Amino acid sequence: MTVGIVGATGYAGGELVRLLLNHPNVKLVGLYGRNRDNVPVADSHPHLRESGLLIDQAVPEADAVFTALPHGVAAGMAAEIVGRGSALLDIGPDFRLHDPADYPTWYKFDHPAPELLAQAVYGLPELHRDEMRAAAGRPVTVVGLPGCYPTATILTLAPLARAGLIADLAVDAKSGVSGAGREARADLLFSEVNESVKAYGLFNHRHTAEMEQELQQQGELGPLASRDANPGVATVDFLPHLIPMTRGILTSCHVRTTRPVSQSELDALYAEAYSDEPFVKVMAEPPSTKHVFGSNLCRICVKVDPRSGRVLAIGAIDNLVKGAAGQAVQALNVVFGLPETTGLEQYPLAP
Repeated sequence: MTVGIVGATGYAGGELVRLLLNHPNVKLVGLYGRNRDNVPVADSHPHLRESGLLIDQAVPEADAVFTALPHGVAAGMAAEIVGRGSALLDIGPDFRLHDPADYPTWYKFDHPAPELLAQAVYGLPELHRDEMRAAAGRPVTVVGLPGCYPTATILTLAPLARAGLIADLAVDAKSGVSGAGREARADLLFSEVNESVKAYGLFNHRHTAEMEQELQQQGELGPLASRDANPGVATVDFLPHLIPMTRGILTSCHVRTTRPVSQSELDALYAEAYSDEPFVKVMAEPPSTKHVFGSNLCRICVKVDPRSGRVLAIGAIDNLVKGAAGQAVQALNVVFGLPETTGLEQYPLAP
């Protein structure tokens, strides 16, 4: 299939190019970057010099087009892209939230394409695989790929939400600096970030909306079949931190359960949810971001505290792979009916 990328100069765009160059079913036919006119991709991504690819200002025509753009930009281009018959897979936030009224609240813009938003599928394959497969047969396909923090957190908590077990929830998460993007900012300088940990986005981080949306939906799909099955996900307490490393997200989810649970029950819940998932691995011990570095894996550890009865669920991903470009390739595979692991079989990198 032919694939183009709009927004190829950022970290997620560069990672997407790297992964697609190794995809046996993909031909990259166009890379778009603002204010670029036949500029070598190596100018933005020196590690991709040998690809010989060029970045220009023409929006590519292809079977699938990925967009990795600032908030609101992809939505403005979406009608043009899907009007050509392309599948649109947006790595940004423009098609993640179902309700257009949520965009002014969380992203500070009015959604310019509510009709496309209405048909968009939330692109987390482990939870929406069937919807994404159905999307492949539609004349227009729009996939809103999850954010990095929501990917780690939703996968870590989905089995609990489906079982109606989340009475109260606090999420403490840490991200490497690449998650803040590539824009030149004083607070992202090496001397500001190195040997420092910083909390940010207190009470209003935009990724909170995705967590609440998806975890509430999991409650609706569970045996209790109620939007109110998990009172703790209606208002998630989410606190992200920036830490001095390049890649990785570790999310620590503190759950007060709706009823007492045992470790054996938790183990059974997570085994049922993820035993057949190629990229989600449930571990006996807490995962490290280094253990998923460069891979599309999400590693999860879930424990019940016998003293307090609370559950601690910990998840680790690479924010640029499973949290962005790798998940985008996984979604592409699902939408086009390819084996889901195609182009994503690489093991984590170490050390």
